[in-house]
Amino acid sequence: MRSKRIYRRLMVSLFMLNIITVGVYFYYYIEKNIPDEIKIMVGIQESFDFGMPVEGKIETGDIGVISVNDLRVPSNQIKIDFNRPFTLHSSQTGTYDVVLKLFGLINFKKISLDVIDTTELIPCGNPIGIYVETDGILVLGSGRITGEDGLNYEPVNNKLKSGDYILAVNGKMLSRKNELIEEIQNCNGKDITLLVRRNNEKITVRVTPVKTSSGSYKIGAWIRDNTQGIGTLTFITADGQFGALGHGITDIDTGVLMNIKAGSIYRAEIMSIIKGKEGEPGELIGMIRQSDRHRLGAITNNTMQGIFGKIGKGYEDNLGQKPLRIGLKQEVTRGKAKILCTVDDKVEEFDIVIESIDISNSNQSKGIVLRITDERLLEKTGGIVQGMSGSPIIQNDKIIGAVTHVFIQDSTKGYGTFIENMVNNLE
Repeated sequence: MRSKRIYRRLMVSLFMLNIITVGVYFYYYIEKNIPDEIKIMVGIQESFDFGMPVEGKIETGDIGVISVNDLRVPSNQIKIDFNRPFTLHSSQTGTYDVVLKLFGLINFKKISLDVIDTTELIPCGNPIGIYVETDGILVLGSGRITGEDGLNYEPVNNKLKSGDYILAVNGKMLSRKNELIEEIQNCNGKDITLLVRRNNEKITVRVTPVKTSSGSYKIGAWIRDNTQGIGTLTFITADGQFGALGHGITDIDTGVLMNIKAGSIYRAEIMSIIKGKEGEPGELIGMIRQSDRHRLGAITNNTMQGIFGKIGKGYEDNLGQKPLRIGLKQEVTRGKAKILCTVDDKVEEFDIVIESIDISNSNQSKGIVLRITDERLLEKTGGIVQGMSGSPIIQNDKIIGAVTHVFIQDSTKGYGTFIENMVNNLE
């Protein structure tokens, strides 16, 4: 009898666990398939089909500005059934809150409806050389130092961390790592005080430099103050702004998004190509023409969605590309598309297929999964290679995104970011 009660309790517990598991999965499934932000263009009717048991209510005091399914309704009465296809239209720009409820009853979350001006961009696909200086001296890591007494020391252990930025030493602001090295040499073994930025907070660290057998002083920190590389220019705007890469510049050793103080993009030439293969991503090998004469523009922002800045006057006139309207997330479809990139000496169009689309905000640089189908590109590169990040993606005569990453195990496939994610970072 007792064993039967235990068995029933076990079955009830398993049943409840299954219900909870299904509920959690259902919640996150809806969370993943309804983005935190929906964009539409002013004056253009946009169509949506989420197929989710959610009801949305738009909070606005502007009567008649927004219409749902071609119906204009007064404020506080604008409701959207996310379980059925619907259309949105707005006669003016603005940002509105949409309160979502599961089954129209349970509070779910609040999302943003952004009505933006119609945006056109000049798609590029040109190779660029990138040079940036860090905002502070970036700490890559720490190590042991052998002192002149033959003993091993770790002066910055548990004091500095990978990803820290050293801003000043003994109150003196720094701009280059050589300045830090010089101050360490001049300390004569006395403690130094470092001003450090860590996770956007400033802290003070006291370190005792160690004298080595060569007579120099060291603190055992690996540091960097600049980085450079090859990428692809994605677009230029009518007012001379640019976006490139589709993902941020991260430090190769720490993987942390770099805080930049200044940077420039330069003309670059592709010299050779290392083809991608399974387990080994390929690479575009290029030469950066790093001189004032070949400087294309200034980098002002390094973000998770790419690098942005101002392009030099007149450069857009030499691209030979016509401006295209951007395609928002809801306009992107599975199927044929093209990318623009340079693998020889000119920008060319290459065929791709968009295999899947993820409109959630979980990883904005990987919202599109694409596959290279163009035999010309496959023959030259094996697919997507390093240096192609930022190549614009074109579908239905609209610029919809940019290439960001390659699949390590299959170089014919890769990720792309939605163009609206990049446009969000324009000034």
